[in-house]
Amino acid sequence: RSSDLSEEAEDEGSQITQQSVVKTYDDMTLDELEENEDEFGEEDERAIEMYRLQRIAEMQASQLKNKFGDVMEISGQDYIQEVTKAGEGLWVVLHLYKQGIPLCALINQHLSGLARKFPAVKFIKAISTTCIPNYPDRNLPTIFVYLEGAIRAQFIGPLVFGGMNLTKDEIEWKLAEAGAIKTDLEENPKKQIQDQLMTAIRCSAPTRRGSDSEDDE
Repeated sequence: RSSDLSEEAEDEGSQITQQSVVKTYDDMTLDELEENEDEFGEEDERAIEMYRLQRIAEMQASQLKNKFGDVMEISGQDYIQEVTKAGEGLWVVLHLYKQGIPLCALINQHLSGLARKFPAVKFIKAISTTCIPNYPDRNLPTIFVYLEGAIRAQFIGPLVFGGMNLTKDEIEWKLAEAGAIKTDLEENPKKQIQDQLMTAIRCSAPTRRGSDSEDDE
């Protein structure tokens, strides 16, 4: 009987082990799953194979989403490949610039930060006349936003960007409005500045009106 008891105990022990494996394999890396595959039963192996395929698919999807992350320099001859044939569901942000224009340099700096923040979007830049011959400098900076090669938004000239006070958040908001990115900004950062200016005007206005009324008397 003692041998029967010991066999039952072993069976229970193996069942507990299998249960614990089922509970913990989803916390394992793919390498750990391979190392421990001898310990798994048939049911576990089927579940683990499905899980392994799911993990691989997730990793591939993540790699596709995060394949950019910086601003790539292109020339006119790269345009068709990098923009027109960019790929299905892919947003492209193209900055046309020239060296020696401070606002262009500022935008390139901001786009580098945004490229790291939104690695699923392809950020590219090109010296304007290499993409569009005789493109006028007065139109710089220019940003074009494309989806699957079709233009979805365009921002042309320094007035659109508001000069050298332009912030990275303001560009992020413009790109979010175009649909290229999903921003975590809750409202237009430009609006905050406008609200502050209006508040300052309102605060100073009563004083002026008061002094005017005193002068009238």
